[in-house]
Amino acid sequence: MSDADSRIQIISLGGLGEIGKNMTVIRYQDCILVIDAGLMFPEEELLGIDVVIPDITYLFENKDKVKAVLLTHGHEDHVGALPYLLKEMDVPVYGSRLTLGIVEGKLKEHDLSDKNLHIVKPRDILKLGPFEVEFLRVSHSIPDAMGIAVHSPLGIILHTGDIKLDQTPVDGQVVDFRKLAEIGEKGVLVMMGDSTNADKPGFTMSERVVGNTFDDLFGKCEGRIIVTTFASNVHRIQQVICTAQKYGRKVSVVGRSMVNNVKISSELGYMDIPEGILIDMEDINHYPPDQVVIVTTGSQGEPMSALTRMATADHRWVGIEPGDTVIISATPIPGNEKLVAKTVDLLFRQGAEVIYEKTMGVHVSGHASQEELKILLNLIKPRYFIPVHGEYRHLMKHAKLAESLGIPRSRIFVAENGQIIEVGKKKASISGKVTAGKILVDGLGVGDVGNIVLRDRKQLSQDGIMIVVVTINKDGGDVVAGPDIVTRGFVYVRESEQLIEDAKDKVREALDVCAKKHITEWAVIKAQIRERLGKHLFEKTGRRPMILPIIMEV
Repeated sequence: MSDADSRIQIISLGGLGEIGKNMTVIRYQDCILVIDAGLMFPEEELLGIDVVIPDITYLFENKDKVKAVLLTHGHEDHVGALPYLLKEMDVPVYGSRLTLGIVEGKLKEHDLSDKNLHIVKPRDILKLGPFEVEFLRVSHSIPDAMGIAVHSPLGIILHTGDIKLDQTPVDGQVVDFRKLAEIGEKGVLVMMGDSTNADKPGFTMSERVVGNTFDDLFGKCEGRIIVTTFASNVHRIQQVICTAQKYGRKVSVVGRSMVNNVKISSELGYMDIPEGILIDMEDINHYPPDQVVIVTTGSQGEPMSALTRMATADHRWVGIEPGDTVIISATPIPGNEKLVAKTVDLLFRQGAEVIYEKTMGVHVSGHASQEELKILLNLIKPRYFIPVHGEYRHLMKHAKLAESLGIPRSRIFVAENGQIIEVGKKKASISGKVTAGKILVDGLGVGDVGNIVLRDRKQLSQDGIMIVVVTINKDGGDVVAGPDIVTRGFVYVRESEQLIEDAKDKVREALDVCAKKHITEWAVIKAQIRERLGKHLFEKTGRRPMILPIIMEV
C-alpha cells in the first residue's frame, strides 16, 4: 500500500468561512462518507435567488464511491441541500428520528422517495466499508442532534456537529459526556469542531433560561403575545406552549415551516401539546387578546415571512394592534441585521411593544461559547484539529483557542471550502483542492443562474433597461419603421421626452453609419446602436441602462 493510500482525506464542500451549506467529505481509498448536506439563504447581492447549495461536482464525479450521507441534525443549514443531492445519487441516508422526519417532508416537496432514509439512535454503530460510524448525543437548539465518530483504519475522526454543553436541556437529553470521554481516551486522530460561537467568551446559557424569561413576560402582558423564533427550535416552541397554558392562553402557530415542524415534532413525540390549547389562525379573533399567544416565523425579517407580513399589515388573518407584545426570540444571522431592524421598526409603528434585545434573555444560542469549546478540546485532546461551521473569524478564534490549550499550530488546519486535508498517522497537510463553491437555486432552476445573469440583474436593478425597436427593409436595408424606444426603470418617459428624442437620433446615426459602410450583419448593427446610445445616455444622465436593440426585417 502506497503512502497516499494509507491517508484519509477530509474535504469541506461548504461551511468554512460562511454560515450555512455545511457539508463534509471523509474519504479513505475508494470509500466516501458525507456528513450533512446543508443550504444557505442568499445574501443581499444574490438578487432573486431562493437558496444557495454547495457545489457537489466532486460527489457526482465519485458517486460510485459514496457509501452514505450521515446527518447530525435537522436544521436547514445541515439538511436543506439533501433533496438536490438525492435527485442525482442513490445513497443511504442516516439520521435521528426527528431529523429524518424533517427530511421526509422536504423529499415529498421534491417528489422524491424516502426509501433511502434509515433511523439511527445515539450510541448506534454502523459498518460502512472500512469505517465504523458511531453516533453520540449532543445538545443543540433542536432535539435529536448528534455528533459523529468515524472509526477509520488510521484512527478516530470526530465531528461534533452543532453543539453546546447545556447541563439543563428542556428535554433532559444531556450531552453524552461519558461517550465523549471514552472516545477521547481511545485517542482521536482528527476533531472537527463547531466554531459558530468561538468569538463569544464564557458559557452559552441554558435553554431553560428562556423559559423563565417567558414566564416573567407572559405574567406581565395584558394584550396578545406574538413570539417569533426559528421554525426548527422545537424546545423554544414547547416552552411557549407550556407558559401559555400556565397563564390560560390559547396558542396559534402561524407560518408554513413552523406549522410543519410542530406537526412532525408532535407526531414523533418530541413535543407535548396539551389537548385543546392549539387554535387555527382564522379563529384568533374569536378570543380576547389576553387569552392568545401567536407563535410565528419571521425572526430574521424575511420579506415573505408571516411576521413581516403582519408588520406591513399584509397578513390575511393576523394584523398588529396597539397593545400587542412581540417577542423576537432569536438573534439575526450575520447579514440579516438590516432586515430584522426594519421589521422591528415597522412593528413599533403599528403600536406593538417589541422585545428583541439580547439582554432581555428571550434568546440563547444553540452553540458552545469559548469555555465550553475548551472543555470539549480538553476532553477529546485530538492529534489534529479542524475548526468548521463558521465565518473565517470564527474559525481563526477557534484555532487560537485550540493553540492556547497546547495543540501545536502545525496540527491545526484553518481550511477553505474544497481544500483537501490529507491525514496520515504521523503527519497531515493540505494537499490540493477539489471543485467547491455555490450553486444558486432560483425557482425550479438549479445552477442555471450564474455570475453573468446576476450581473444583468444588478444592472437592471440599478439603471433599468432601454429597448430599441427598428424595422428594416430586407432588400434595400432602409429603415421602414422606428426607431421606437421603450424604457423600464430608467427614466419616467413623460418627463423625459427630449432625452428619448435625442436617443432616437443617436440610433438613426448608428444606422446611417452602418448603411454607408454596407454593414448588414445584425450583431454589428446592434453593437453600433449600443455603443453610440450608451455613450450618449451616460453623458446626459450618468447612468448605464441595459440597452436591448431589436431589429426586424420586412
